[in-house]
Amino acid sequence: MPGILAAALFAAALPNAVVLQIPLANMYSKPTLDSGVVSQSIYASNVSIIEQNADWVRIRTFDDYTGWVPISSLRPCPPYAVAGSTAEVRSMYAHIYREASVSEHAPLLTVPMETRLEVPADTVQRDSWTAVKLPDGRAGWVQLGDVTFDRPKLTIPEMLEFAKRFMGLPYTWGGTSTYGYDCSGFMQMIERRRGVMMPRDAQPQANWDGQIPVERKDLQPGDLLYFGSSADHITHTGMYLGSSKFISATTYETPLIRVDSLDDPHFASILVAMRRPK
Repeated sequence: MPGILAAALFAAALPNAVVLQIPLANMYSKPTLDSGVVSQSIYASNVSIIEQNADWVRIRTFDDYTGWVPISSLRPCPPYAVAGSTAEVRSMYAHIYREASVSEHAPLLTVPMETRLEVPADTVQRDSWTAVKLPDGRAGWVQLGDVTFDRPKLTIPEMLEFAKRFMGLPYTWGGTSTYGYDCSGFMQMIERRRGVMMPRDAQPQANWDGQIPVERKDLQPGDLLYFGSSADHITHTGMYLGSSKFISATTYETPLIRVDSLDDPHFASILVAMRRPK
């Protein structure tokens, strides 16, 4: 969309916008691609508009995180997929097609896990497919095996097994999707699966009053671990699995989601806080 037209649309926009065109939108610290990425917002997610200039919009995400995204990544519109029937992607990724077939045309779009899509009220499921209405009004089809219509909350044992599904995904600074997570984005997503809504970054997570401190001798599977030079300078987080093992999205040695040991001298030397969500 040309910059002038996009700016005109946003000037008269509702305070809500939806991420479009791309599977996820990088959020930057400043309105320039040369600034640092602070987080991401996935396709079809609703964001609040805070301010804008000719080519960029500053947004606020569901977890109260703010950053700048190009205007071309968004469309101002009423909230999407918040009422009526919705389908949420449960696979790592899901192709959205223009018809109920994988062989007629290439996918319209490939979206990450947790993408929420509107299901038309009068839709009829066809074999292993369901129709969806995309945020830009286009019709699409997604395979039923890729989505869920009622995501249950996980127990702690279920959450631990769920976390292991992501082993091997790449570490991505600012990442919040199956295209790549950073450490705090990964922990935030895992906790969200059992209904715990934590802050976005590791330091605020450790300081959050929704958690209680625990000692290492009292660690239980599902507790969260925080690493850094001190409790006031936390740079990494992971989840305790038991038997001194934990899972995290790390840049240490290999940048990916993997299981490590608290007995490793590297991690033992920088473990500075342990928390248990209430």
